[in-house]
Amino acid sequence: MDPVSIGKRLLEVSQPTPSGQGASKLADSFGHALAGAVDSLDQTQRAADDGAMKLAVGDQVELHDVMLAQDRASMSLELAVQVRNKLVEAYQEIMRMQV
Repeated sequence: MDPVSIGKRLLEVSQPTPSGQGASKLADSFGHALAGAVDSLDQTQRAADDGAMKLAVGDQVELHDVMLAQDRASMSLELAVQVRNKLVEAYQEIMRMQV
C-alpha cells in the first residue's frame, strides 16, 4: 500500500461517526486502521529490503525497480513518523487541557 492510500485510510477513520456508534467501536476502527497502516509499512519495507538483497547477490532485477521500492519505503516511513508526531502532539494537547 502506498503512502497516499495509508493517508486516506487514516482520514476515513477520523471522520465523524453516526451517533449510534459508541466510543469502543470508534477506538476499534482506529486501532484496525492503525494496525493496517503499520502492516502496510512493514510490507513496503520488506519489499524494498528484498529487492536490495536480490540486487546485491546478483539476481536479475531492474535497478530502477529497486530504487523505486526504496523511495516508496522511505516515503512511507516518513509519513508514518509524521502521523506519529501528530498523534503525540494531539495527546500532549489533550493532557494539557484543564477539566
